[in-house]
Order: sequence, then structure tokens, then C-alpha cells
Amino acid sequence: MAVLAGTAWLAACGGGGGGNEPAPPAPVVPEEARAQDSKVYTPAAPGATTFAVMAGVAVGTDRWAGVLNGASYQIEVPATWNGKLVMYAHGYVGEVPTLNVTAPTIRRYLIENGYAWAASSYSKNSYDVRAGVEDTNALALAFNQIAAARGRPLPAPTKLYITGHSMGGHVTGAAIEEETYATAKNKVRYNGAAPMCGVMGDAELFNRFAGMQVAAQAIAGVPSYPTNKWSEIQGLVTTALFTTYNNANIVPSNPLGVRYLSVVENLTGGDRPLFDQGVAFGRSFQSAYGVFGSDGTVNGILNKNVLDTNAYTYMIDGDVPNSTALNASVQKLTAAPDANRLRRDGLRWIPAIHGDFKVPVVSIHTLGDLFVPFSMQQIYRQRAVAKGNGNLLVQRAIRGASHCDFTVAEQVRAFSDMVAWAEGGPPPAGDDVSTPATVAAPTYGCTFTDNTIGPDDAGSAASLFRPAILGALPGVCPP
Repeated sequence: MAVLAGTAWLAACGGGGGGNEPAPPAPVVPEEARAQDSKVYTPAAPGATTFAVMAGVAVGTDRWAGVLNGASYQIEVPATWNGKLVMYAHGYVGEVPTLNVTAPTIRRYLIENGYAWAASSYSKNSYDVRAGVEDTNALALAFNQIAAARGRPLPAPTKLYITGHSMGGHVTGAAIEEETYATAKNKVRYNGAAPMCGVMGDAELFNRFAGMQVAAQAIAGVPSYPTNKWSEIQGLVTTALFTTYNNANIVPSNPLGVRYLSVVENLTGGDRPLFDQGVAFGRSFQSAYGVFGSDGTVNGILNKNVLDTNAYTYMIDGDVPNSTALNASVQKLTAAPDANRLRRDGLRWIPAIHGDFKVPVVSIHTLGDLFVPFSMQQIYRQRAVAKGNGNLLVQRAIRGASHCDFTVAEQVRAFSDMVAWAEGGPPPAGDDVSTPATVAAPTYGCTFTDNTIGPDDAGSAASLFRPAILGALPGVCPP
């Protein structure tokens, strides 16, 4: 008998060329590398196993620290636990190489009311919301394993909530999105969310910065100068628009600076209380102004330009001729169509917030915030309504002059109202963030503003700015 070789032998045995074998798997196409992937970040205290008790709290807690998948974490569980776990997402910390954990500002409320909380440093700094979502979710999934390893076996949480500030608000909003659940490596279903001063328009925030920049250039007389060379003309533009510009104080020139600030007001949420105070002493405009000149990659989070200002019509209140001239001269930036596309290996590099969520959300935002402006809430409302989820979103305006300058009392109320709603109560009250006449009313934001400065507000932005606000606008809100 002749010996059959190679594919002929396989065919004779019903394999190879017999037509019944499975098709070979399609080759895996790797995603391209980006600058963020090569940056090295290191936990600040990789050997830590615990952290300090909170001063003035009588409740006993277990406090565990460690490192999970390259991210530092802290977990705190009261001795008498109510079975509910709150994940906290911190805000932007810059490009620093060290990873640090931030405890929730409502920590005292949480532990005194029986909640466990957990917070990740994330495994990457910069504006890496993808890492923020994945690492926060991974920590939530590891909660019981960590507790058991530390000698306190616990049942699975009965409820899982998420809250966060600024970029952490983006993490919070993205974490409850259906797209996130479909594409994340670490999949978690939350029962409710409380984003605070959050980037609820995802990449649209960077478009607002770009719009503010090109408007500044046009009004100052250098409309066509390349936007990524901002540093070359920053002094010229600043001198044209402001008679005083420093970290604590801004005074617009007349008339160019006044025109420009009108444009900024309309880009950041429209006519509203606290905008003037935000400019005058809130200091968040300086943060926005300081990020002008972007190449659209968000410091290497993306590989291509995401900035697009084509949808903007710039408005100078009461000045049609100059508004028309501005719109005729201003640069139009266009994003690369695939700059923030869906990825094959998990979440988008800047995770999307489409308004496609199925759990109660209570979101709060200060009116004077010009870094992550109030317009983020208007975008979030539009998107949620477009997805049929407007009934699951309650939003509240807070009369703060800066970025995230809430009192702890305001944050506790938002979180506790969200939980009561998520656990079967009626929807809590909120503010209309979309109707211009409502937002422009002098008393807008009074309903949910609580100027009470408590022990955990010491040294906070709220403790700094609330007296100044009350001095500038005395008697506007009922006591």
C-alpha cells in the first residue's frame, strides 16, 4: 500500500482538502500604538496596605489599600455595612507619572450611613477616561476577593453606585452607557450614578476649548494664525482682549474683550447667573485659556485630530454686525472622521456618552464653571432625550463661581436623592438646563444651592468662593 503524504493523507481521512474542515481563524489586526501607550505611570505607595482613618468619625471601618492591575486603590467598609458599594472616580490630575488615589468628598456621609466605597488611581494619568472606566470597573469586580483576602469575607453588594468629579464625571457617565457595557473588558452594571461637574459631552469639551480659541484669535485680529502655534501669539491676543489677566483676576478690554466674553458666555451655556463672577474671580477661565493650542490629540490619547468647530455660530449679544464679521473671519477646524472611532480591543480611547443609559442619574454643575462649562449639562440633556432617556436624568444648577466648587452638603443631597430614586422612590426634583429664559433668570440655581460650610469644606474652593459670591450678589436667593 502506498503511503499517502501531506494533504493527500488528510483528504483520505476526511480532513485537509475534503471540504469539511473549519476555516482558519481570521488574523487579529492589532490596534495602532499611540503616545499614551508608551508613557510609564507608577503607584505612589505600592506597598501600602491601609490608609488613615477619617478624623472625627466615630464609625469603625476596615480600610484596605493595594495595587490592582497597575492601579492603586483604596477601599473602606464600615463595621456595620449596609451592603451597598459606591465607586468613586477622581478627576484629571495632569501628566504626572505618579498614581495617587483620591477619596470621595462625601466620605464622611458614606461611612456614617453604612456605605462601603472604593476608589482607583487608574493605571494611567492624563485624560485617559478609558483607563478610568476599566480600572474602576475592575476594582468593583474585585471587591469581594479583596475583602476575603484581608480577612473579612463579605456577600456581594446588593447595590452598586458610581460617582465622580470632572474627568471622573466623564468616567461616571461613560460607565453606565450601553456602548461601554458592550465594549469594555471589565463589564459592570451600576444601579445609579451621580456625576458632578462632569465632562458629560465627552470630546465636545475639547471642541468648546477650540471654539473659544479661534474666536479669541479672530476678535484680536489674527484669525488665520495656525491654532497649534497659539504660544506664538498668546501674548498679543491676551493684550488685545484683557487689560488685566492673571491667575486671580481678569478685566476685559473695551470693546474687544467685552465682545469676546459674550462669545465665551454663549459657548459655555448662555446667559446665566455667576458667569460674570466666574470670569472675575472664579479662576476656571484661566484653566480653559491655558489649554489653547491643542493639536487635537488630547495630549496623545488619540492619534488624530478630534477638534471640530464647524457646528458653531458665534454670538456677541446685541451686536449683529460684529457677530456676522466674526463668523465670516473665524477659522473652522475639522476633525479626522475616525479620530475617536470604536476600537477593536475595547472602549473608545475617549469613551462616548451618548445618553444611552438605563439607570437613574442625578448630575450637578456649577454655573460659573468655565473649564468644564455648564453647556456640558445641556449637551447631556439633548443626548439623553434623543435616546429616550430624559426621564432618567435629573440635573441641578449650583451657584458656584468655579470648577467643582460645590459644598459637601450639595454633593450629599445629590447622591442621597439619586440613591432614594434608584431604590424605588419617586424621581427627585431638578432644574431645567435647556430653556434660555429659565437659565438666564437672576435666581436660577437657588433651589439646590446650599452655602452651608461644613467641617469637610475647610480649604475647599467652595469655602473660598461662596463668601465672595454672596458679597457680589447679596440677597438674590432666599436664606
